[in-house]
Amino acid sequence: MNLENTQAQMRKGILEYCILSILDKKQEAYPSEILETLKDAKLIVVEGTLYPLLTRLKNMELLSYRWEESQSGPPRKYFALTKMGKAFLEELDSTWSELSEAVNKITNLNEK
Repeated sequence: MNLENTQAQMRKGILEYCILSILDKKQEAYPSEILETLKDAKLIVVEGTLYPLLTRLKNMELLSYRWEESQSGPPRKYFALTKMGKAFLEELDSTWSELSEAVNKITNLNEK
């Protein structure tokens, strides 16, 4: 059994939820801001993982974006949640709560 592969799969499974949550809190963000927030939370993600995920979420109409000129380089793309994205995030919040509660109950069986 490959522990690193299992850990990567667990992280990948919650990455979409984390990105939507970040955008909900920040209102909008540039991809490097999203990467920094994930890094600060010890959830290391590379650009090659983030950009395709942002594109997929945009194509699912969960995110929108706008371009803003930058004084230090090319224009920047800022992402934000759409109404559909906010509704989807609410469903994920509920799912996460249920999963978290169930996993905590199972992993803490011997503590009672």
